Amino acid sequence: MSAEFGDRTGKQGRISQWLRGRRPKEAAGDDGREALLLAAAEAGLPLAPAAHPVSGYRCSCDRVGCPTPGRHPLSFAWHTQSTTDRAQIERWARHQPQANFITATGTTHDVLDVPLEAGREALERLLAAGVQVGPVAESDDGRMLFFTLTRGTPEVEDEWWPCELDCHPETMDEHPGLRWHCRGSYVLVPPARLPGDDGQAMHWLRGLEHPLPDPLTLLESLTDACAKYAGEDRATETWPTRH
Repeated sequence: MSAEFGDRTGKQGRISQWLRGRRPKEAAGDDGREALLLAAAEAGLPLAPAAHPVSGYRCSCDRVGCPTPGRHPLSFAWHTQSTTDRAQIERWARHQPQANFITATGTTHDVLDVPLEAGREALERLLAAGVQVGPVAESDDGRMLFFTLTRGTPEVEDEWWPCELDCHPETMDEHPGLRWHCRGSYVLVPPARLPGDDGQAMHWLRGLEHPLPDPLTLLESLTDACAKYAGEDRATETWPTRH
């Protein structure tokens, strides 16, 4: 694959430029936020309100020393609360204007979550090879999220693993830096504000108009890029925290 990709240097350069400059148009203010959330719901992503950062690295929740400020759902019932209902999302967005939102994975979609540099490399290769890539979100704190179809619930439950298995250390040798969010997990959706004093946030790099692909069509490129990323001793501490 690498040889084939190397023959497309011109195309690779154009894709690199596109990735560096690409940002979907997002309306300013509360209206833009609500429109993006409703678009996510219309694309089939079930949403629920989440905490938001306060004064830098503090969290809006009442937990002292919250370990994931601005990154967790407001309710412990987030999995059953998550919905694509337009009226409910409008109420949440308007009554909680500062709240971030999460989407529950494993029902309609999964998310492959990788370090930003590895994700950019994999995305270039996938696009150059003509592979269908769905929506992709980018966070200013160094992660890239590939939204895919869900693996679903197989007839034989033993053939399915919960998301918790993705974050045990022994899996890092096989999939260094990659987290597969499936049943029992969630991710923030844009527009989400991240902790810090420098205005970090999440953005859509590829919008929700792109159909969700089968995760297995992306997995090899993502794991290869993550292995290269880890092998070059780059920020392996970015292994994501269990939600």
